Amino acid sequence: MSDTPFGFGLPPEEPEDGDEGKKKDQQSGGGQGQANPFGFGMSGGFGGPGGPGGDNPLAAMFGSLNPNDLGAAFQQLGQMLSYEGGPVNWDMAQQIARQTVSQGTSDGVKDASVGPAERTAVEEAVRLADLWLDDVTSLPSGAGSAVAWSRAEWVEATLPAWKELVDPVAERVGAAMGDVLPEEMQAMAGPLIGMMRSMGGAMFGSQIGQAVGVLAGEVVGSTDIGLPLGPAGRAALLPLNIASFGKDLGVPQDEVRLYLALREAAHQRLFAHVPWLRSHLFGAVEGYARGIKVDTAKLEDVVGQFDPQNPEQLQDALQQGMFQPEDTPEQKAALARLETALALVEGWVDAVVHAAAKPRLSSADALRETLRRRRATGGPAEQTFATLIGLELRPRRLRDASRLWASLTDARGVDGRDALWAHPDMLPTASDLDDPDGFVHREQLDFSELEKMLGEAGGAGPAEKPKLTKDDSEGDDTE
Repeated sequence: MSDTPFGFGLPPEEPEDGDEGKKKDQQSGGGQGQANPFGFGMSGGFGGPGGPGGDNPLAAMFGSLNPNDLGAAFQQLGQMLSYEGGPVNWDMAQQIARQTVSQGTSDGVKDASVGPAERTAVEEAVRLADLWLDDVTSLPSGAGSAVAWSRAEWVEATLPAWKELVDPVAERVGAAMGDVLPEEMQAMAGPLIGMMRSMGGAMFGSQIGQAVGVLAGEVVGSTDIGLPLGPAGRAALLPLNIASFGKDLGVPQDEVRLYLALREAAHQRLFAHVPWLRSHLFGAVEGYARGIKVDTAKLEDVVGQFDPQNPEQLQDALQQGMFQPEDTPEQKAALARLETALALVEGWVDAVVHAAAKPRLSSADALRETLRRRRATGGPAEQTFATLIGLELRPRRLRDASRLWASLTDARGVDGRDALWAHPDMLPTASDLDDPDGFVHREQLDFSELEKMLGEAGGAGPAEKPKLTKDDSEGDDTE
């Protein structure tokens, strides 16, 4: 569990060196994020690396600008304070994400438009991947099209999904910022509350924009975190990032591309043909967000001492653990439900991709292990997810889920395994991941009982008893 909820800086255990540390230093000016309250830590921009004004928020924002940029700086400050939209200033998030992408990654690789040859290579890889997947899953292709994206195109295509993920917790924070004052004082403090909410939206926007911009330099497709971030039915790969991913692996580039296309195409099949899955996952995120509580005593203290000329007070408070998940049975259940659902998605993809790639690619084992290590060591997707959502995926759950799906394939075949996606109640639970063999054998008996109950509920005789198949997406269409 991350101690740093939604977008208030990277988790404290984040390494200070290595590639991630370099990227963080480039974005924060080499500090811990407190000297630059609004997160505009971009080279050549607000408070860039080495910029002046470490103890002065205005100097940190404007000190490194040349006179030609000063007008734009004041314009952005005005936009921040005048924002009256939702809990997150998404216009600012989009702008900062695009600016972060334009700077390139820490290894000096700049974003570039995708050329015709790269687009053709991605289309062919996804097409071949779908052919291979036909042999290892009963779910048909879910990719109506295959696209090759630049990093900037990935940002634009995924922002709607980030909004759906982030807004629930941001809404909680925004409401708390307006509710800490006594009711009789809120009328008099209206301008202050409005300013605080505007600043809160801006701070969310700046942090999320930076996180999404950095992530755009690392992801290889639209489903790296196990959630469908891109448009439905569109398999997407990022050729520039695929080249960086495979650079030091000693594996031919076309094999790397094909293996990653298998993963993207497998995700697309799952989300396209399990119609309840997307809403189930996003609903689990929202359910978890409802359990985020605000330390109102600390927030009241911040509001009581708030100085509009010293706005970094609010950012400092946000970074000091003001927002924490409630330690209640309901919140623990919401977290377990979300982590288990994501683990089942990733475990299924891992299992079917390995089954498809192992007989055909000599590098299948090496690529599988590389991706598993990337997840187990807290790769960029997991770190960003932890920063924005306030939780981390446990790699142990992913491995357990993959073993469970493999056991199900051996015991029931491809059709029996994939039929479990017919309804969320048919999926394994967190405790089942601890004992995959027990789930396989126990659940086989439960299917007969479930069919019997459904038949009795619908008044069907023995000859008319309904059968559960992968096409019964809701699992309860019994007449």
